[in-house]
Amino acid sequence: MQAPDNFNPVPGQAMTLAPGLRRIVAPNPSPMTYRGTNTYLLGDRDIAVIDPGPLIEAHLDAILNALEPGQRISHILVTHSHLDHSPLAAPLSHRTGAPVLAFGGPQAGRSAIMTRLAQQGLAGGGEGIDSEFRPDQEVSDGQMIEGDDWTLEVIHTPGHLGNHIALAWGDTCFTADHVMGWASSLVSPPDGDLTDFMAACYRLRERDWSVFHPGHGAPVTDPTARLDWLINHRLGREAQILTALDDTPATAQDLARRIYTETPEALLPAAERNVFAHLVDLTGKSRVAAIGDLSATAQFRRLS
Repeated sequence: MQAPDNFNPVPGQAMTLAPGLRRIVAPNPSPMTYRGTNTYLLGDRDIAVIDPGPLIEAHLDAILNALEPGQRISHILVTHSHLDHSPLAAPLSHRTGAPVLAFGGPQAGRSAIMTRLAQQGLAGGGEGIDSEFRPDQEVSDGQMIEGDDWTLEVIHTPGHLGNHIALAWGDTCFTADHVMGWASSLVSPPDGDLTDFMAACYRLRERDWSVFHPGHGAPVTDPTARLDWLINHRLGREAQILTALDDTPATAQDLARRIYTETPEALLPAAERNVFAHLVDLTGKSRVAAIGDLSATAQFRRLS
């Protein structure tokens, strides 16, 4: 379920999405970021900047130039600390005096099994962690953040990254990289955890949303359908992995090459990480087991 290729915003231009809500797309397009990072400006007087984006001076200028008379940036909210979302937070804070709010630093919210894998030497797969990121204020699940004419609810949505949050604004949700319309979210151990990702999907599914505003791409106008697709997509990938393990034990790399047959060679390492995320999740469900120690290079066999 890929989005049609009709999302072509002009980078740096503030576009009104709803009363009191604007979006500016950063000039950082790539296969992983689509047209660029979506930065949101919420409010009519006190402005919350959601995901200031990558460290690009032109994008900083675009955010500041979007302020209208009588407006000030009062809050800078970072959904997670990937390099395409968080680095501009500190310069923007320096220019405006607004505090930076986030769930925590790069390792905040990391699950126990991913912490163990990281301690054993598993490093990130090149997704771009902002290792220096530290918020001025840490927020918690369920916390309400208020401006003069808006209120946001923090929803901890780990999976893509342990410190990932979504932000609810009434029945609108800023879902960052957890739910996007143009692609499924990357889940890459040890930073990403598929068990957490699925739990957060089911949690979001329990609520009645009107629209999702993601970290990349166009608004998701049927949130329930998109969540159902994401959940079923992951369950389908799980089934493919289990079926492949019927034949013989295999590594994540072997499985990725057998399953992702139409994926370009350059994206296969990300696919391999995705398969490994499934294998860790399936290990926790006692559906598969590593032959030897659990690691990204281990062979796995099917149990059930």
